[in-house]
Amino acid sequence: MFYWVMKRVFLGPIMKLLFRPWVKGLDNVPVEGPAILASNHLSFSDSIFMPLMVHRPVVFLAKSEYFTGKGVKGRLTALFFRLTNQLPMDRSGGAASAQSLDAGMEVLSKGGLLGIYPEGTRSPDARLYRGKVGVAKLALEAGVPVIPVAMIGTDKVQPIGKRLPNIRRIGMIFGEPLDFSRYEGMAEDRLIQRSATDEIMHQLMMLSGQEYVDEYAAVAKLRLSGKAPVVPDPPVTPAPDTRVPDQGPDDSHPAG
Repeated sequence: MFYWVMKRVFLGPIMKLLFRPWVKGLDNVPVEGPAILASNHLSFSDSIFMPLMVHRPVVFLAKSEYFTGKGVKGRLTALFFRLTNQLPMDRSGGAASAQSLDAGMEVLSKGGLLGIYPEGTRSPDARLYRGKVGVAKLALEAGVPVIPVAMIGTDKVQPIGKRLPNIRRIGMIFGEPLDFSRYEGMAEDRLIQRSATDEIMHQLMMLSGQEYVDEYAAVAKLRLSGKAPVVPDPPVTPAPDTRVPDQGPDDSHPAG
């Protein structure tokens, strides 16, 4: 109820009036049945603008830190995310991340739309970064189409670290659904997961016009903040010395 009231009565009309979002390809989102909306991630506001324009409810996998904040602000943030159809996504890997994907699988099994950011975190510089394979794993296991979604200009509306948004127009492009049924039965194959993920990221690059970086966004953020581990240069193996050694004067014959 809260989701629909905010979308249709309070937040939705105000956001549309202020930011005048333009949309292309919305008819690529199925009217019914499960599907994954895989979006690039430029701003905190992506999770607000995109569901606002989709007629069906969209359940997002959002980073778990939004649900574990301390104090009044942290609790209010967690409440807002839960009331707006968002689920915590643990990005630490292993069993915790697998459990988060299970929550996404439950959404799909019930015929819902699942929103996910393959990059795993917001881009630090408006470029498109390497996708994590969780999106492909979900698509392959559930046997559902993936609709690539390119958010345009949201990084200018609310750059990282800025609390109050800039009032300017934003847009989004919904690409044609990607069908991975050719990989049926191979959901656990890591090479297949990587191939499908790269296909999704390629479509996002084409739709958004972003420069692609073959590196995880989280690693790029650490490097930009000076916290990334320094990888030492590999040891240099000296090339074999092929020169003929200096023999000195030939003493095999005595001087006359």
